[in-house]
Amino acid sequence: MKRTGFAAIAERPHYWLANARAQACLIDGPAPGAADFEGLVRLDIEIRDGRIARLAPRGTAPAGAVDLKGGLIWPGFVDIHTHLDKGHIWPRSPNPDGSFLGAASTTSSDRAARWTKEDIRQRMEFGLQCAFAQGSVAVRTHLDSHAPQAEISWPVFMALRDAWAGRIELQAASLMPMDAFAEPQGERLANIVAEAGGILGTVTRLSGGGHDALPPEFVGLLEHIFRLAIDRGLDMDLHVDESGDTGAKALIEIARMAIRRGFKGRLQCGHCCSLAVQEDKFVDETMRAVADAGIAIVSLPMCNMYLQGRTTKRTPRWRGVTLLHELKDAGVDVSIASDNCRDPFYAFGDHDMLEVMTQATRIAHLDHPFGDWPKAFTAVPASVMGLPQHGRLKAGTPADLVLLSARFMSEMLSRSQADRVVLRSGKAIDTSLPDYRALDSVLGVPA
Repeated sequence: MKRTGFAAIAERPHYWLANARAQACLIDGPAPGAADFEGLVRLDIEIRDGRIARLAPRGTAPAGAVDLKGGLIWPGFVDIHTHLDKGHIWPRSPNPDGSFLGAASTTSSDRAARWTKEDIRQRMEFGLQCAFAQGSVAVRTHLDSHAPQAEISWPVFMALRDAWAGRIELQAASLMPMDAFAEPQGERLANIVAEAGGILGTVTRLSGGGHDALPPEFVGLLEHIFRLAIDRGLDMDLHVDESGDTGAKALIEIARMAIRRGFKGRLQCGHCCSLAVQEDKFVDETMRAVADAGIAIVSLPMCNMYLQGRTTKRTPRWRGVTLLHELKDAGVDVSIASDNCRDPFYAFGDHDMLEVMTQATRIAHLDHPFGDWPKAFTAVPASVMGLPQHGRLKAGTPADLVLLSARFMSEMLSRSQADRVVLRSGKAIDTSLPDYRALDSVLGVPA
């Protein structure tokens, strides 16, 4: 059994994890102790038959408990915005200049030439293996769904969802430019999504374009997409305003449409980068509309720092991250996720939500104090995904936990946590990561 800075987890149905620290904001109900300056509480946790039986004050655990030596305990992570179908194509299709349009065109070419069922299955499987080994319990992926790709990718997703049931809760949202929904393929795609139990998604730009000034037909296209979702009782997840262009003002129109149409499903908007460069009056108006419409926002700091503000031989002047603090203060549910991984939209990444938390904390100043920002990687996305059993430390829920040797947030955010222990239903899993060589056959990497 893999060891870290504390004893190995015993293979038994009943045991205690003693002398741990956890974020108070992630504990369901009253915390069993006072929080320190980082929001951490000392506690013991009883595990019985694969579930959390009790959260108790430190010192409650009996002799023979697993001593975590003050190490951090996290609920399993929830990665609510990924692109598993694009993942890991970088070795065969790198972005030529690191730009958004370069990423879009390169991905389109790769998709047309290579995205067979087997190609997608192997790369998505690889991504899920990485996420599982590093502590994620739920993942939502967007699937490129232009015809005829939808008929290829959605059956692969459904097969993987079944294969990974009990390990990762897997959801999918469609991804296709708005104008494509006005074609016959739009209705077909909505039916495919409904039959698959998926989420209807679009990217709020036209085919071949970027996120800039809204075209005259924008509101009509948006209303059509809302109608497709409402008629089928589908939730929605949209790619919105992914640029630094002040003309990119789709978010407020989405909020207005949701209110006007009385949309009752869950609605999430991702990126929303341009909100950070708008005038204060428009920002306030947009955030009020988003809150009134009950829209959740997900930010993807690592990917957006990679793409936004990129100009050859010019140092980037902005971070590409939306107004996280302001949106949360306005009462909006805010999540933070990983987005792309080793593809033309982001050359790096490893499906590791601890890395996402580390980088996002630094990029967006989610500290001093940490407050309840840890919920943005756990409890909030779990709620948006409709998964109440995940994202919190709660008696009665599965003991799907991540145990760290790091004792403080400062330790966790300063050093790679490669020695983490991941528990699923109270049992330590193999946290070995898949070898990149497993993808050589689909990526065309020579032996």
